[in-house]
Amino acid sequence: MNKDIATPVRTRAILEKYGFYFKKSLGQNFLIDTNILNRIVDHANLTENTGVIEIGPGIGALTEQLARRSKKVVAFEIDQRLLPILEDTLSPYSNVEVIHQDVLKADVGAIIAKELEGIEDIMVVANLPYYVTTPIIMKLLEEKLPIRGIVVMLQKEVAERISANPGTKDYGSLSIAVQYYTVAETVMIVPKTVFVPQPNVDSAVIRLTVRETPKVAVEDEDFFFHITKASFAQRRKTILNNLTSQLPGGKEKKEQILQALHDVNIDPTRRGETLSIEEYAQLSAALHSAFQ
Repeated sequence: MNKDIATPVRTRAILEKYGFYFKKSLGQNFLIDTNILNRIVDHANLTENTGVIEIGPGIGALTEQLARRSKKVVAFEIDQRLLPILEDTLSPYSNVEVIHQDVLKADVGAIIAKELEGIEDIMVVANLPYYVTTPIIMKLLEEKLPIRGIVVMLQKEVAERISANPGTKDYGSLSIAVQYYTVAETVMIVPKTVFVPQPNVDSAVIRLTVRETPKVAVEDEDFFFHITKASFAQRRKTILNNLTSQLPGGKEKKEQILQALHDVNIDPTRRGETLSIEEYAQLSAALHSAFQ
Protein backbone atom coordinates (compact mmCIF):
# COMPACT_ATOMS: atom_id res chain seq x y z
CA MET A 1 0.00 0.00 0.00
CA ASN A 2 1.37 3.40 -0.91
CA LYS A 3 1.73 6.05 1.78
CA ASP A 4 -1.27 8.38 1.89
CA ILE A 5 -0.79 11.80 0.33
CA ALA A 6 -3.25 13.43 2.75
CA THR A 7 -1.10 13.69 5.87
CA PRO A 8 0.34 16.99 7.11
CA VAL A 9 3.92 15.66 6.82
CA ARG A 10 3.58 14.19 3.32
CA THR A 11 1.62 17.21 2.02
CA ARG A 12 4.30 19.59 3.32
CA ALA A 13 7.06 17.45 1.77
CA ILE A 14 5.34 17.42 -1.64
CA LEU A 15 4.74 21.19 -1.60
CA GLU A 16 8.35 21.86 -0.58
CA LYS A 17 9.78 19.47 -3.18
CA TYR A 18 8.00 21.39 -5.95
CA GLY A 19 8.20 24.87 -4.39
CA PHE A 20 4.42 25.06 -4.71
CA TYR A 21 2.59 28.07 -3.30
CA PHE A 22 -1.18 28.45 -3.03
CA LYS A 23 -3.02 30.76 -5.38
CA LYS A 24 -5.88 32.53 -3.65
CA SER A 25 -7.48 33.19 -7.06
CA LEU A 26 -7.90 29.43 -7.59
CA GLY A 27 -9.41 28.81 -4.15
CA GLN A 28 -6.83 26.15 -3.31
CA ASN A 29 -7.25 24.42 0.05
CA PHE A 30 -5.77 20.93 0.34
CA LEU A 31 -7.15 18.27 2.69
CA ILE A 32 -4.70 16.75 5.15
CA ASP A 33 -6.92 14.21 6.92
CA THR A 34 -7.24 10.72 5.45
CA ASN A 35 -10.23 9.82 7.65
CA ILE A 36 -12.25 12.72 6.23
CA LEU A 37 -11.28 11.74 2.69
CA ASN A 38 -12.34 8.16 3.27
CA ARG A 39 -15.68 9.28 4.65
CA ILE A 40 -16.27 11.48 1.56
CA VAL A 41 -15.53 8.48 -0.67
CA ASP A 42 -17.83 6.27 1.46
CA HIS A 43 -20.74 8.62 0.73
CA ALA A 44 -20.25 8.09 -3.02
CA ASN A 45 -20.89 4.31 -2.75
CA LEU A 46 -18.24 3.40 -5.32
CA THR A 47 -17.57 -0.11 -6.64
CA GLU A 48 -14.79 -1.53 -8.80
CA ASN A 49 -17.10 -0.86 -11.76
CA THR A 50 -17.59 2.86 -11.03
CA GLY A 51 -16.05 5.62 -13.13
CA VAL A 52 -15.32 8.86 -11.26
CA ILE A 53 -15.08 12.46 -12.42
CA GLU A 54 -13.02 14.65 -10.07
CA ILE A 55 -12.67 18.43 -10.31
CA GLY A 56 -9.65 20.19 -8.83
CA PRO A 57 -7.52 17.23 -7.65
CA GLY A 58 -4.85 19.48 -6.12
CA ILE A 59 -1.90 17.23 -5.24
CA GLY A 60 -4.00 14.08 -5.55
CA ALA A 61 -5.10 13.44 -1.96
CA LEU A 62 -8.72 12.61 -2.82
CA THR A 63 -7.80 11.25 -6.26
CA GLU A 64 -5.68 8.56 -4.63
CA GLN A 65 -8.53 7.35 -2.40
CA LEU A 66 -10.91 7.36 -5.40
CA ALA A 67 -8.42 5.41 -7.54
CA ARG A 68 -8.14 2.71 -4.89
CA ARG A 69 -11.89 2.17 -4.81
CA SER A 70 -13.11 2.65 -8.39
CA LYS A 71 -12.48 1.46 -11.92
CA LYS A 72 -11.14 4.75 -13.30
CA VAL A 73 -10.78 8.40 -12.23
CA VAL A 74 -10.82 11.31 -14.68
CA ALA A 75 -9.62 14.48 -12.91
CA PHE A 76 -9.90 18.02 -14.31
CA GLU A 77 -7.10 20.32 -13.15
CA ILE A 78 -6.89 23.96 -14.27
CA ASP A 79 -3.54 24.82 -12.60
CA GLN A 80 -0.64 23.84 -14.83
CA ARG A 81 1.78 23.94 -11.88
CA LEU A 82 0.03 20.91 -10.39
CA LEU A 83 0.41 18.64 -13.42
CA PRO A 84 4.00 17.46 -12.69
CA ILE A 85 3.09 17.03 -9.01
CA LEU A 86 0.08 14.86 -9.89
CA GLU A 87 2.17 12.83 -12.30
CA ASP A 88 4.50 12.08 -9.40
CA THR A 89 2.00 11.54 -6.57
CA LEU A 90 -0.41 9.45 -8.65
CA SER A 91 2.26 7.41 -10.44
CA PRO A 92 1.28 4.24 -8.50
CA TYR A 93 -2.23 4.37 -9.98
CA SER A 94 -2.67 3.36 -13.61
CA ASN A 95 -6.43 4.06 -13.52
CA VAL A 96 -6.18 7.87 -13.28
CA GLU A 97 -6.37 10.31 -16.20
CA VAL A 98 -5.59 13.96 -15.44
CA ILE A 99 -7.06 16.44 -17.91
CA HIS A 100 -5.60 19.94 -17.99
CA GLN A 101 -8.80 21.89 -18.64
CA ASP A 102 -11.17 24.26 -16.93
CA VAL A 103 -14.19 22.04 -16.29
CA LEU A 104 -16.51 25.01 -16.91
CA LYS A 105 -15.24 25.25 -20.48
CA ALA A 106 -14.80 21.52 -21.11
CA ASP A 107 -17.13 19.29 -23.08
CA VAL A 108 -17.61 16.95 -20.13
CA GLY A 109 -20.07 14.72 -22.00
CA ALA A 110 -17.55 14.04 -24.78
CA ILE A 111 -14.77 13.38 -22.24
CA ILE A 112 -17.00 10.89 -20.35
CA ALA A 113 -17.81 9.12 -23.64
CA LYS A 114 -14.10 8.81 -24.46
CA GLU A 115 -12.44 8.24 -21.08
CA LEU A 116 -15.20 6.27 -19.33
CA GLU A 117 -16.48 4.34 -22.33
CA GLY A 118 -18.41 1.23 -21.37
CA ILE A 119 -18.69 2.28 -17.71
CA GLU A 120 -22.33 2.50 -16.71
CA ASP A 121 -21.98 3.73 -13.12
CA ILE A 122 -20.44 7.23 -13.01
CA MET A 123 -20.09 9.54 -10.01
CA VAL A 124 -18.69 13.04 -9.61
CA VAL A 125 -16.63 13.32 -6.41
CA ALA A 126 -14.66 16.47 -5.63
CA ASN A 127 -13.40 19.00 -3.14
CA LEU A 128 -14.61 21.96 -5.19
CA PRO A 129 -12.86 25.34 -5.35
CA TYR A 130 -15.32 27.45 -3.35
CA TYR A 131 -15.46 30.43 -5.68
CA VAL A 132 -16.94 28.39 -8.57
CA THR A 133 -18.99 25.79 -6.71
CA THR A 134 -22.42 26.82 -7.98
CA PRO A 135 -21.54 27.22 -11.68
CA ILE A 136 -19.82 23.81 -11.67
CA ILE A 137 -22.75 22.01 -10.03
CA MET A 138 -25.26 23.69 -12.35
CA LYS A 139 -23.20 22.86 -15.45
CA LEU A 140 -23.01 19.18 -14.45
CA LEU A 141 -26.79 19.05 -13.93
CA GLU A 142 -27.93 21.19 -16.85
CA GLU A 143 -25.86 19.20 -19.34
CA LYS A 144 -27.76 16.08 -18.22
CA LEU A 145 -24.61 13.99 -18.08
CA PRO A 146 -24.89 10.20 -17.62
CA ILE A 147 -24.03 10.36 -13.91
CA ARG A 148 -25.60 8.65 -10.88
CA GLY A 149 -24.82 11.54 -8.61
CA ILE A 150 -22.45 14.12 -7.20
CA VAL A 151 -20.63 14.08 -3.84
CA VAL A 152 -18.80 17.34 -3.27
CA MET A 153 -17.23 19.34 -0.51
CA LEU A 154 -18.17 23.00 -0.54
CA GLN A 155 -18.81 25.94 1.73
CA LYS A 156 -21.20 24.96 4.52
CA GLU A 157 -23.53 27.88 3.77
CA VAL A 158 -23.81 26.87 0.09
CA ALA A 159 -24.58 23.28 1.14
CA GLU A 160 -27.33 24.65 3.42
CA ARG A 161 -28.79 26.66 0.54
CA ILE A 162 -28.75 23.68 -1.82
CA SER A 163 -30.54 21.33 0.57
CA ALA A 164 -32.92 23.94 2.08
CA ASN A 165 -36.70 23.49 2.31
CA PRO A 166 -39.39 26.08 1.48
CA GLY A 167 -40.06 28.63 4.22
CA THR A 168 -36.47 28.72 5.49
CA LYS A 169 -33.98 31.57 5.15
CA ASP A 170 -31.60 29.42 3.09
CA TYR A 171 -34.21 28.39 0.51
CA GLY A 172 -33.87 30.11 -2.84
CA SER A 173 -33.56 29.68 -6.59
CA LEU A 174 -30.39 27.57 -6.12
CA SER A 175 -32.27 25.13 -3.83
CA ILE A 176 -34.99 24.78 -6.46
CA ALA A 177 -32.58 24.40 -9.40
CA VAL A 178 -30.56 21.64 -7.72
CA GLN A 179 -33.56 19.84 -6.20
CA TYR A 180 -35.35 19.91 -9.58
CA TYR A 181 -32.64 17.57 -10.91
CA THR A 182 -31.53 15.73 -7.75
CA VAL A 183 -32.32 14.59 -4.23
CA ALA A 184 -29.99 16.79 -2.14
CA GLU A 185 -28.66 15.96 1.33
CA THR A 186 -25.87 17.35 3.48
CA VAL A 187 -23.99 14.26 4.65
CA MET A 188 -21.19 15.71 6.77
CA ILE A 189 -19.73 18.91 8.20
CA VAL A 190 -15.96 19.39 7.84
CA PRO A 191 -13.97 21.65 10.19
CA LYS A 192 -11.48 24.24 8.86
CA THR A 193 -8.61 22.55 10.70
CA VAL A 194 -8.23 19.67 8.22
CA PHE A 195 -7.06 21.91 5.37
CA VAL A 196 -3.89 23.72 4.37
CA PRO A 197 -4.17 26.64 4.17
CA GLN A 198 -7.15 26.82 6.53
CA PRO A 199 -10.17 28.39 4.81
CA ASN A 200 -12.12 31.15 6.58
CA VAL A 201 -15.33 29.15 6.55
CA ASP A 202 -16.56 25.72 7.61
CA SER A 203 -17.17 23.19 4.89
CA ALA A 204 -19.78 20.54 4.26
CA VAL A 205 -20.15 17.55 1.99
CA ILE A 206 -23.37 17.22 0.02
CA ARG A 207 -24.65 14.24 -1.90
CA LEU A 208 -26.85 14.91 -4.92
CA THR A 209 -28.56 11.81 -6.29
CA VAL A 210 -29.74 12.45 -9.84
CA ARG A 211 -33.47 11.83 -10.29
CA GLU A 212 -34.59 9.59 -13.16
CA THR A 213 -37.00 12.35 -14.13
CA PRO A 214 -37.02 15.91 -12.73
CA LYS A 215 -38.96 16.50 -9.52
CA VAL A 216 -41.71 18.36 -11.42
CA ALA A 217 -42.80 18.22 -15.05
CA VAL A 218 -42.36 21.57 -16.80
CA GLU A 219 -42.82 22.36 -20.45
CA ASP A 220 -40.12 25.03 -20.67
CA GLU A 221 -37.20 24.55 -18.27
CA ASP A 222 -35.56 27.88 -19.08
CA PHE A 223 -38.76 29.76 -18.35
CA PHE A 224 -39.35 27.79 -15.14
CA PHE A 225 -35.87 28.74 -13.85
CA HIS A 226 -36.39 32.31 -15.02
CA ILE A 227 -39.57 32.52 -12.91
CA THR A 228 -37.87 31.07 -9.82
CA LYS A 229 -34.91 33.49 -10.11
CA ALA A 230 -37.25 36.46 -10.59
CA SER A 231 -39.26 35.43 -7.52
CA PHE A 232 -36.19 35.65 -5.27
CA ALA A 233 -34.71 38.83 -6.80
CA GLN A 234 -35.52 40.81 -3.65
CA ARG A 235 -36.32 38.44 -0.84
CA ARG A 236 -38.39 40.91 1.16
CA LYS A 237 -40.73 41.68 -1.72
CA THR A 238 -43.92 39.75 -2.43
CA ILE A 239 -44.06 37.29 -5.29
CA LEU A 240 -46.29 39.71 -7.21
CA ASN A 241 -43.86 42.63 -6.82
CA ASN A 242 -40.83 40.54 -7.79
CA LEU A 243 -42.47 39.09 -10.89
CA THR A 244 -43.81 42.50 -11.94
CA SER A 245 -40.41 44.18 -11.62
CA GLN A 246 -38.24 41.31 -12.91
CA LEU A 247 -40.10 39.83 -15.88
CA PRO A 248 -39.77 41.61 -19.25
CA GLY A 249 -42.82 43.85 -19.65
CA GLY A 250 -43.97 42.77 -16.20
CA LYS A 251 -45.34 46.16 -15.20
CA GLU A 252 -47.62 46.25 -18.25
CA LYS A 253 -48.66 42.65 -17.66
CA LYS A 254 -49.40 43.01 -13.94
CA GLU A 255 -53.04 41.97 -14.43
CA GLN A 256 -51.97 38.80 -16.26
CA ILE A 257 -49.49 37.98 -13.49
CA LEU A 258 -52.23 38.49 -10.89
CA GLN A 259 -54.58 36.28 -12.88
CA ALA A 260 -51.96 33.53 -13.18
CA LEU A 261 -51.32 33.62 -9.41
CA HIS A 262 -55.07 33.47 -8.81
CA ASP A 263 -55.47 30.55 -11.27
CA VAL A 264 -53.01 28.39 -9.35
CA ASN A 265 -54.22 29.48 -5.88
CA ILE A 266 -51.08 31.39 -4.88
CA ASP A 267 -51.69 34.45 -2.73
CA PRO A 268 -49.91 37.37 -4.48
CA THR A 269 -48.74 38.72 -1.09
CA ARG A 270 -46.66 35.60 -0.36
CA ARG A 271 -42.90 35.77 -0.58
CA GLY A 272 -40.90 33.67 -3.01
CA GLU A 273 -39.29 31.58 -0.27
CA THR A 274 -42.67 30.18 0.84
CA LEU A 275 -43.49 28.54 -2.51
CA SER A 276 -42.73 24.87 -3.08
CA ILE A 277 -41.11 23.63 -6.27
CA GLU A 278 -44.52 22.20 -7.29
CA GLU A 279 -46.12 25.64 -6.91
CA TYR A 280 -43.37 27.17 -9.08
CA ALA A 281 -44.04 24.55 -11.76
CA GLN A 282 -47.76 25.43 -11.75
CA LEU A 283 -47.01 29.14 -11.77
CA SER A 284 -44.53 28.93 -14.67
CA ALA A 285 -47.12 26.95 -16.69
CA ALA A 286 -49.78 29.58 -15.94
CA LEU A 287 -47.49 32.47 -16.92
CA HIS A 288 -45.90 30.85 -19.95
CA SER A 289 -48.31 32.07 -22.65
CA ALA A 290 -48.23 35.69 -21.37
CA PHE A 291 -44.43 35.94 -21.71
CA GLN A 292 -43.68 34.06 -24.92
